[in-house]
Amino acid sequence: MAISVPFRDVVAYAIGGGWGSDNPADGAVPVSIIRGTDFASLQLGSARGVPLRFEGNEKAEKRILRPGDVVLEISGGSPTSGQSTGRTLLIKEWILAGLGSRAMPASFCRLVRFDTAKVDSRYAYYALQDMYLSGRAAEYEHRSTGISNFQFEYFLDREVIRLVPLPEQRAIAHVLGTLDDKIELNRWMSETLEAIARALFKSWFVDFDPVRAKAVGHDPGLPAHLAGLFPDSFEDSELGQIPTGWRTGTLGELCQRPEYGFMASANNEPVGPRFLRITDINKLPWIDWSSVPYCEPSDAEQEQYRVLTGDILIARMADPGHGVMIEEDVEAVFASYLIRFRPRFSIYARFLQYWMRSDEYWELVGARRTGTTRASLNAQVLSAFSLVVPPFGAAAAFGARVSALRSKVTANVAESRSLADIRDALLPRLMSGELGVSDADRIVLGMSA
Repeated sequence: MAISVPFRDVVAYAIGGGWGSDNPADGAVPVSIIRGTDFASLQLGSARGVPLRFEGNEKAEKRILRPGDVVLEISGGSPTSGQSTGRTLLIKEWILAGLGSRAMPASFCRLVRFDTAKVDSRYAYYALQDMYLSGRAAEYEHRSTGISNFQFEYFLDREVIRLVPLPEQRAIAHVLGTLDDKIELNRWMSETLEAIARALFKSWFVDFDPVRAKAVGHDPGLPAHLAGLFPDSFEDSELGQIPTGWRTGTLGELCQRPEYGFMASANNEPVGPRFLRITDINKLPWIDWSSVPYCEPSDAEQEQYRVLTGDILIARMADPGHGVMIEEDVEAVFASYLIRFRPRFSIYARFLQYWMRSDEYWELVGARRTGTTRASLNAQVLSAFSLVVPPFGAAAAFGARVSALRSKVTANVAESRSLADIRDALLPRLMSGELGVSDADRIVLGMSA
């Protein structure tokens, strides 16, 4: 038997967040502060950008997040893009572990903890997701001085949750959670593939392991056709010792003339090509194109700023130095805070993709950023970055190996998009009772068959 009750009946504890201080003070403790803008990246396993601040111990203790808690965004939103407040993040153990410290909501968010004698926490989270995706969250907004505020007390009394017996709640949460778990598994698999690619770059082009092995008469542990791509000695260069016959160069020499991106406003409606921004490339080592907004360039602007497979894009502001290589054929343009470096020879695209992820690259970024109040880079500075340039053969062999890994990553990302679409389609039908658990379970099992 199902009954509908106000959310107030199932919320056991709720409290607003905080912001703390930049510096430790007496009684202050380090705490990761979760903002609404962090929800998407945390759900994808990235804690990059989540600020670590210091909060008074007494205040922090009342707000420290536990697994099963929900963080609800209560201020912010974006009226121009149609994004309301009311976004939610379900706190899981692996999210807290990834943050590396205790965590609490930011001041524009609220901690919500449920009465688990009445409602399964994951089931309640999915009910809140249904509220947001359906657009009902906007009904609880109030706007003042240009800021949207979620009227939490009004929401508690007006928004209802359909309560079925706890075993059925857990079954519904399990069906939806199975899809989320598969998305999470895809992410972990992709991160493993990414780690393998980074390790290969470091071995071949930073530590020069095959060259060092051959130099002392050891087997480099590679097939003969690959081992033959590496010399057995080193020579001096302005960057230190490098493999004999290799050379040093600059990013500018390997690429065509750099180009700054397109200045426009992002739009969540599909009004034109995708509009790739810094925030779309600086959280994860791949692009989730489904979350990239759109823009409306003219035909000439679209042609000028269109991204092509193999293009290297590097952030010049906000998160300067962070870069990405375009790996998919997508109708998209790049934003003005990005600089495009298009390799003169496509064979070097994968090499540059992973050079941008090396410690050596980031040392250059850290040493040469300009700006006192807001760090930034420019095309001239980036073009002058020096690097060790391998011959075509070694670059091509690396590219072939990494492309095989990255094709699996892009396939995982694409599958996760489809899984998310299915989850969001099942969500309102399960929460309303229109679709039974057994029917939804068959749909999910059919996908994995």
